[in-house]
Amino acid sequence: MNVTGKQLPEQIERPASLLVPIWTKSGIALLYNKETSNTYDVHLKLTKEVLTIQKLDVVCTRGGDPQLNHRTVVLRRQAAGGLGISIKGGAEHKVPVVISKMFKDRAADQTGKLFVGDAMLQINGINVEHCSHEEVVHLLRTAGEEVTITVRYLREVPSFLKLPLGSPVPPADQSSRVSSPLFDSGLHLNGNSSNTAPSSPSSPSANEPKYEKRWLDAVSLPLLMARVSKYKAGTDKLRSNSFEVCALDGTSINILQFCTAAESTDWLQAISTNISDLTLENMKMINRYCSPDDQIVHMGWVCGNPHPDDAAPSSTFKFLALRGPWLYIFRSPPVSATDWGQADTLYILYEVLFKVHKLWMAEDCWIQAKFYLGLQQDEELQDGEPFCFSILVGHGQSHTFSVEMTSDLAVWEKSFQRAVFMEVQRVGSKTYMCSSQSKVLCLTIDFGSGFTCSESSSKKILWRYKFSQLKGSSDDGKTRVKLLFKNAENKQIEMKELEFSNLTAVLHCIHSFIAAKVASVDPVFVNSQSISGKYMI
Repeated sequence: MNVTGKQLPEQIERPASLLVPIWTKSGIALLYNKETSNTYDVHLKLTKEVLTIQKLDVVCTRGGDPQLNHRTVVLRRQAAGGLGISIKGGAEHKVPVVISKMFKDRAADQTGKLFVGDAMLQINGINVEHCSHEEVVHLLRTAGEEVTITVRYLREVPSFLKLPLGSPVPPADQSSRVSSPLFDSGLHLNGNSSNTAPSSPSSPSANEPKYEKRWLDAVSLPLLMARVSKYKAGTDKLRSNSFEVCALDGTSINILQFCTAAESTDWLQAISTNISDLTLENMKMINRYCSPDDQIVHMGWVCGNPHPDDAAPSSTFKFLALRGPWLYIFRSPPVSATDWGQADTLYILYEVLFKVHKLWMAEDCWIQAKFYLGLQQDEELQDGEPFCFSILVGHGQSHTFSVEMTSDLAVWEKSFQRAVFMEVQRVGSKTYMCSSQSKVLCLTIDFGSGFTCSESSSKKILWRYKFSQLKGSSDDGKTRVKLLFKNAENKQIEMKELEFSNLTAVLHCIHSFIAAKVASVDPVFVNSQSISGKYMI
């Protein structure tokens, strides 16, 4: 960190995770729909700026009407293999009956028009959309040698049906178990015929419509100012192996679920990296048009943690920004210049204190050190352990926030240190009204000279000490503080007792000025204090 000059836009710290951007990624996940309570397979495509959710669908690639969302297929029952399908589902589970298996080279597979995941709409002209599993099985068994079925691909197949995403499976011997909506019903769909010879596989003619199963874009979520969260909405509970992505406008893709913690962490890091990278670019663009005293050091989403004493604790998301002399707390990201004037709360940076919560047991100091050195990975941490920090403000109040990853926590801490240091250098000094023995006084905290106390009316200087002469302090937690200074000449400790209307803000200001003074003398301070000089709760 350059401690001798102004912070320029190009000097905004880039998180370690962004040094090698993970801009593109794809894979399969489960998507939980909060409205329907269904979970189904989706394909994810991550680029630098967009997360795209794709859903499986059947499309007409040749002939036929591509606008039709249903297909009517005629099946001729085979003596060996019957219709060549198994089914699952039914009205008793509030889902349609769907084709759960197709057997290679059997009747259904030979048509080229049926797919696993097709929901049955009609059987020989009879509507079966609201039929139970057993009713559909009965209709198929008694439908005769030639069965006409109308289907529509179900894009959101509930995951409890456990339908495969692959191609038709080879024929296999099946037991004649009783049909169940959650198990494949297949062999008993043969009917009673034994006179029909098995037909040989045949390719659809050139004039026949051709259908294919494809992943189609369903939702495209812009990542600029988006947020990622493992928290369950309205609670302080963390989700397991899953998270939610919300766009700037509040659009949500619902809950993404993954099979393992490692896979979930991998996707969380990739998406968060791209969001952070876009935020960084946006900050640089804004800073080009701002004065050196109004630069954005860092901004991003955090989760506001409830107070332990709250009757019904719940988490709310906030957008924090370190800009110029202020810490901004927003409900949503500021997009326009007007938005910057609409913050929920504003705090002067040097009058607040940043504290990182203890993440592990006190004796496990090496794990803490590895975390701050960047050697500790997120997946190594205990399950459900949030990464938290607090902002201590005036009058003993505080805000507690959590972030999704260790790298986020480290960036917020370093950015806060930098922003406070810059602001202390900019203002140079700060004067507070106080009293002592019924006299109205002024205490000036100066970056260059230290502490100066003077009479409010006459401006007469009563005493002056350097920062290095401050040896200790104590306060009553309300308004009074005792400052202990070492006299430079006689080496005796001298106590100065003062009373302030907002004692917490004054103590935080003293801390900020001393920390900035040390950093200016020892540039290594800002980096080294991340491990050894931490403020733990």
